Order: sequence, then structure tokens, then C-alpha cells
Amino acid sequence: MEKLKGVLYVFIIALVATWLGNLFPIVGSAVFAILFGILIKNTLGVQEQFKSGIAFSSKKILQGSIILLGFSLTIQDVGKTGLSSLKVTLFTILVAFVVAFLFGKWLKIPNKMQILIGVGTAICGGSAIAAVSPIIEADEDEVALSISTIFLFNIIAVFLFPFLGHLFNMSDAGFGLWAGTAINDTSSVVAAGYSFSNAAGDFATIVKLTRATLIIPISLIIAGITFYQKKQTTEKVSLKQIFPWFILYFLIASIISSTGILPAAFISTSSWLAKFMIAMALAAIGLSANLKDMLKTGAKPVLLGLITWFCVAGSSLLIQFFENQL
Repeated sequence: MEKLKGVLYVFIIALVATWLGNLFPIVGSAVFAILFGILIKNTLGVQEQFKSGIAFSSKKILQGSIILLGFSLTIQDVGKTGLSSLKVTLFTILVAFVVAFLFGKWLKIPNKMQILIGVGTAICGGSAIAAVSPIIEADEDEVALSISTIFLFNIIAVFLFPFLGHLFNMSDAGFGLWAGTAINDTSSVVAAGYSFSNAAGDFATIVKLTRATLIIPISLIIAGITFYQKKQTTEKVSLKQIFPWFILYFLIASIISSTGILPAAFISTSSWLAKFMIAMALAAIGLSANLKDMLKTGAKPVLLGLITWFCVAGSSLLIQFFENQL
């Protein structure tokens, strides 16, 4: 019952955001939802009775929305988009780790912080940080600082990327590839993508999910390096815990959709409900964003996060530019 209060809270915010999103489609419900959440959190505050439901909404409802999106996308589209984006994805991941390491050394940031900011920028934000932190035995403060840094740029990306995409006159596929490879967290990718256009949102979601699966090999590589450096470790890498299972369910939904057995009304309803659930999840994320805590993060981690994020976003654009020239 306690959890239901928080879910109802974000449901109401999502209703208002969806209504405004229909009135102002250039902004969209996703941006309104996260903006309202941030404003409420940092002005009125959030009561304790809502927090468990808000936490549930920011994770589980977001994952549920991604699964529902699968019913409106065929497996052929998912496979084609995922494979076409893999080259850009792998290159931007390499850029993230190299930049985080080099500039981290220059800024004299501890090695564990470098890894956490690098993996958070490269793969999937807070989820990647949470998966890797026990492997490298990061302190709670290091994890909190890294997540705060990554989350700060997630919020900026939701507002900045659609504006830049229109300014650069990008195509739906081009923007979707850029957002999917250059924005850290899944929720922010989805928000920015659908703020640009529905087609860009679909494309960006698939690219981001393809990128998120790489947390498994990345985690195993980091575990191997850590083991080699220490010669012994008490931490075990659990594939069951690391693997983002909602991606598998998304693929199953896409396979079912590809069979043609689903009525058009079901597909359209699933698509609408998925976007509404995304608005709920983003409202919850906004309600969790404490701007004061973010400002206390410290200049050096934020600077490293900014430099890494800028290089990843820039490299993604450059690859697309040169490919289009060929």
C-alpha cells in the first residue's frame, strides 16, 4: 500500500505531462514529466510515504514500458537497427574509457572513480555503475559521486539533445543513433528520442538496449583485470544479476509482434501505454533528483564526466558525418 501511494503520485504527474505534451508536441510528455518531477523535488520536496513507490516507478515501470514498446517493433527492425549501430556503439565505448582514464589521471581522480565514470558514460549510467562497483570494490562515496555526476548530464541531455538535433537538421535515424550512443541512461535516451520524434524514439531505444547488453562483457573484462591486478578477489561476477532481463523480454515482445497475430488495436494501445509509462518513470526520476546534492559532488568528477560525455557525443556525430560522406 505504501508503494502504491508513490506510484499514484507519479501517475498524476504523468497525466498532466501527457496532456501538456499533446498541446505542445515539440516539447513532449517526457520532458514535461521529468521537469515537473525536478521542480517538485527541489521546491516542495517529497514526503517519505511516496519514496518507495517513486523508486519502484523509476526502475520497474521504466523497464515495463520498454517491454511494451517491443510489441510495436518487429524483430527484423530491432535486429537491423542493433547491428547497424554496433560499430558506433563500440567506438564510443572505447572513447569513453580512454578519455576517462587519460583525463582522470590528469585531474588526479582515483582509479575507481575513473572506471565508474567511464563505464557509466560508456554503457548505461547508474545501472552500469551499480554492476561494476562491487567488482572493483568501490566505496559508497565513490559510487554516489559517480552516479550523481552521470545523472546530472542525463538531465541536461534530455533538454539539450532534441534542440541540437533540430538545429543540426538531423534525420530521425541519425538523431536516434546519436541519442542512443551518446546519452548515458536508458530513461534519458528514451525521453530525448521521443521528444525529437516517435521514429527517433523507437530507433534510439533499440540502439540503447543493444548498448546496454554490453555491460556483461565489459563487467567480465573489468573483473578479469581486477583479478589479474590483485591476484585474488572475494567478489564473484554473477551473470544473472548483471544481465538486464527486461531487454530479453523486449525481444520476446518483438518476436511476437513479428508473427502478425497481434491485432492493430493491441499494438497501438501498447505503444501509447508504453509512452505514458515512460512519462511516469521520468516523473519519478525527476522526483529523485536533488540538485543541491549534485552541486556538492565536487568540481573534478563533474569536469571528468563533462569531458568524457562531450567526447562520446562528439565521436558519435563524427562517425555519422564521415559515413555519410563516403
